[in-house]
Amino acid sequence: MTGFNTRLIQSVQLRQEMKINPRLYQAMELLYMPLLDLQQHLKQELEENPFLELTEVDVQEEVQLEEEGKDDPVEEIDWEEILLDGFDAGGRSQQYEQKEYFQPTATEAPGLQDYLMEQLHFQEVNERQIRLGEEFIGNVNDDGSLSCTLEDVLLGVNDWLDEVREVARERMMAREEEDGESSPAELDKTLAEVEEILRPYEMWEAEEMLARIQGFDPPGVAARDLRESILIQLRRKGLGDSLSAALVTEHFTDLINHRWADIARTRGVTALEVQDAADEIAKLDPKPGLRYSADPERYVIPDLIVEKIDGEYLVFANDNNLPRLRLSRAYREVARDKNKFKGENKDFISSRLNSANWMIQAIEQRRQTMLKVMGFIVDRQRAFFERGVQHLRPLTLREVAEHIEMHESTVSRVTNEKFVQTPRGVFPLKYFFSSGLSTTSGEDISARGVKAKIQSLVDDENLKRPLTDQAIVSLLKTDGVNIARRTVAKYRDQLGILPARMRKRV
Repeated sequence: MTGFNTRLIQSVQLRQEMKINPRLYQAMELLYMPLLDLQQHLKQELEENPFLELTEVDVQEEVQLEEEGKDDPVEEIDWEEILLDGFDAGGRSQQYEQKEYFQPTATEAPGLQDYLMEQLHFQEVNERQIRLGEEFIGNVNDDGSLSCTLEDVLLGVNDWLDEVREVARERMMAREEEDGESSPAELDKTLAEVEEILRPYEMWEAEEMLARIQGFDPPGVAARDLRESILIQLRRKGLGDSLSAALVTEHFTDLINHRWADIARTRGVTALEVQDAADEIAKLDPKPGLRYSADPERYVIPDLIVEKIDGEYLVFANDNNLPRLRLSRAYREVARDKNKFKGENKDFISSRLNSANWMIQAIEQRRQTMLKVMGFIVDRQRAFFERGVQHLRPLTLREVAEHIEMHESTVSRVTNEKFVQTPRGVFPLKYFFSSGLSTTSGEDISARGVKAKIQSLVDDENLKRPLTDQAIVSLLKTDGVNIARRTVAKYRDQLGILPARMRKRV
């Protein structure tokens, strides 16, 4: 068998490689940043690069503050000395030192489990019951349902008790050996008391604690399935013996399939009574825990503003709160005489100056790119701004990229996590992009516009004779929209609209 050749071999090769400049990475990051992130980034750049400063517009407040303090003695600053000494301002270092910046973060609000724990500790329960209750609450999902069986809860809490019991036994025996005062009989008695306190939980205790927790707020919490959650909520409303409760207990499958006539025949009531009982159930919350498990509030500041002025839609950059940057005159004048700087100082000053120049250019390029993209969107979607979402036209990233003569990935970064304020509300830029369908007039309509038409048709339908998917297809064709029935069914599902037979009212 031939072995592997492990010799070292040198060879000469020619090949092409494309390496992205680090500044290009930074430029892409700037395009990707939403307005708030960019604002924090520029503030940090101001602190780190001495060649950047605010423009006159942004320093007006600082000038006013300086005028108020004119009586204070002002020390002349030697900018050249600061540059050469590594930006150490000597005795006035506190004024010029670089301050660490901490980005503000959203605080997490108390969740569902915190709320349940708080209610548990307000109950009249002992430490043993609290430990069992904590085991239950720890197994409650964010939607409020219990994620495991009673057997699993008992197994988990009893395993913990076994560990605690063993540790307690070892510590007591070690203490008795050190003291040597207690007799074997007294030690056995003490161990028996510990065993009684830490005895394994039984099923009746788990059932009792589960019933207690299911009485907590929000109603329906800690239920093992949807049916139990609905029944808990009905009992809390005093409807435990109502027809609604009977539907959930005995006719749950027919209930979720809206078979009112079948249920009515079985129970000897009218279909209208069944429907009214089902309407009562529909008012309940199938996932009661979600109201306490919501994501932190997210504040949106639009990056762009679209306004209608003299009949024309104009696009503006909403960058009034962004720091206006320019090259620092003082540092620039000192750095102009390059004969004074040699070695590391020269390299440092040159790199900082170039970085400052590039940052100013990159911010302006970002601004112009966003205006170009939004300007094309406004021109393409003028019908939307005039008449609403049903007139939204199909649009792709490639179309925008070709129009502004940039790469498609650049347009994707520009539109990502960006928002625009328009006369019709605040929208993410991605809202204006969607696939399209053809119309008999030769113009295209976006998929989002078709969905809006479907939603409008269903909202205005006769509930006693709801529109089938085929009927919706026919109505859309009268509006000039060519669409297949299966596409209507797909869009209807995406909108959360039930089939016609389940929307029917008696």
